[in-house]
Amino acid sequence: MPLPTFADTLRRHLISDFGPQKISTLQLNLGKICNQACHHCHVDAGPRRTETMSAKTARQAVAVLEQHPQLEVVDITGGAPEIHAQFRGLVSAARRLGRTVIDRCNLTVLLEDDQQDLAAFLAQNRVIITASLPCYLESNVDQQRGQGAYQKSIVALKRLNAIGYGQPGSGLELNLVFNPLGPSLPPPQAQLEADYKTQLLERFGIVFNHLLTITNMPISRFREDLIRRGALETYMQKLADGFNAAAVQNVMCKTLISVGWDGALYDCDFNQMLALKLETSISHISRFNLAALEARQIQTGDHCFGCTAGAGSSCSGALIASI
Repeated sequence: MPLPTFADTLRRHLISDFGPQKISTLQLNLGKICNQACHHCHVDAGPRRTETMSAKTARQAVAVLEQHPQLEVVDITGGAPEIHAQFRGLVSAARRLGRTVIDRCNLTVLLEDDQQDLAAFLAQNRVIITASLPCYLESNVDQQRGQGAYQKSIVALKRLNAIGYGQPGSGLELNLVFNPLGPSLPPPQAQLEADYKTQLLERFGIVFNHLLTITNMPISRFREDLIRRGALETYMQKLADGFNAAAVQNVMCKTLISVGWDGALYDCDFNQMLALKLETSISHISRFNLAALEARQIQTGDHCFGCTAGAGSSCSGALIASI
């Protein structure tokens, strides 16, 4: 039986309006340059990439924040966003404007020679760190992210703990991100968080605030890997079979606008990587119009099954507490 389209699935569940709610998050993708080249990376980032946000585009992003207090959260991603030239200026500007800032961190960047003061900078600006640690087992992490990535991540986590991140009462929030090693859905988030906390505390004395479980999206490198293994059709069927209508209203594209390194606007970071344009003509941050963006319909594709399968998946982790 052929795979149903995501649009057909919405209609079958009588979901006719797939538009945004109140947009509260501006997500900035600073580019594809990264100190790692992970197998599951939906951005296809790596050390050899050159795409990076310009100073002009960064100024336009700050201007949007100045004009729209409703945009309460600035979610900064990459690549490794911290190694892009505009990162610190954007963080400082957003914090001066009173915004909550999230840094999507791969942890190992904290150990780069030119980033030795990064942890202190993030703490000084009270940035929420949402850090990728796809497993608490060394072999699994190194398989996804490269040899030695796990040990470097542990060193980085200890460094963050030492300055207060993840510590009770510090106000410095440290969240970790899990994604499956292969073509499967994440396990229940609450139980896996408990396992992570036990393992990291007992083995390394590491503490953190929350664990976010995120489904691997069938795009870019992960999709290419599925094709090589002959597993794409099976994985897509697994995601479609796992569709959960209860997750639809909580997907991140309902409250977020994604800004590409070149200033182009998208419904989400995944649509950005697929160059899936907005339904509205407001296509660039220089023409940002919040009312028009909130009136649009969200562009969907079959990759959207990744956000709505099982307990759901978004930048904030699982969308449903239990299923």
